[in-house]
Parts: sequence; structure tokens; C-alpha cells
Amino acid sequence: MRQEGDGTDLGRLVGYQLKRVQATLRSAMDATLRRHDLTTPQYACLELLDQRPGLSNAELARGAFVTRQSMNVLLRNLEDAGLVERPASAPQGRALPATLTAEGRARLVAARGDVLEIERRLTAHLDAEQAELLLGHLERMTRALDGR
Repeated sequence: MRQEGDGTDLGRLVGYQLKRVQATLRSAMDATLRRHDLTTPQYACLELLDQRPGLSNAELARGAFVTRQSMNVLLRNLEDAGLVERPASAPQGRALPATLTAEGRARLVAARGDVLEIERRLTAHLDAEQAELLLGHLERMTRALDGR
């Protein structure tokens, strides 16, 4: 796929290929998670809360790659669905730490198997060493763009 003008082959640009993978991954996850009545950001939120119960709205937003405002709506929807609970008032400061309910954990466990199958398909052509090498490269790319 060539770009008009300078002859750049978009297919040879790492950033372009990463975006293609991200878009395809998101589409596959959206389709799979729909069967569990979850969106991809909701699933990410449930995973984060399973790993680190009590995360604040801001921490969840960063981890799920959404804005704090979007996370507020997302958490309210998860609360309304009985998947997440937060205290009525903040134990300290203004943060309302969220935790999974039993139903939230059950929904997460049911969805996780399907998401891990997508991960297996994504990396099926890589052996363990190649997968580790790829993860290392991706981490270094992130740090390079973050200025770290």
C-alpha cells in the first residue's frame, strides 16, 4: 500500500502495522466479548480490578486506555449490571475504589477464556522465544515514545 507523493510503502511502517494489528485485535475482542455482554473497555476494567482491587477511576482509565470521563460512565454501567461495586463515599480523599462483585468475577472468568483464545491466535506463528522478543521490543518502543 503506497502513499501518494513520497513513495512511502505504508505496509513497511511499523506504526502502520501496529495500528492494523490493534484494529483487528479490537474487532475480534469486541465480537467475542459481545457474547458475554461486555465491551472491550469493560473487560479491561474487570481484568484490572481482578489483578488490583480498589483501583481508582484515574488508574482504571489509564490501564484501560480511556479517558477518566469515559471510565466514570463505564464504571456506572458495570455497577448497574452488578459486576462492580464502589462505596457510597470515599474512604479517604475523593477516590471511590472499585472492586469486583461475585457476578463480575464470574463474567470475567467466562470471558477470559475467549480472550485468551484470541491471544493464542494472535501469536500462533511465534514460538515462546519469539513472543518474548516481541514483547521486549514493544515495551522498548513504548518507552521510546514516552520519553523514558
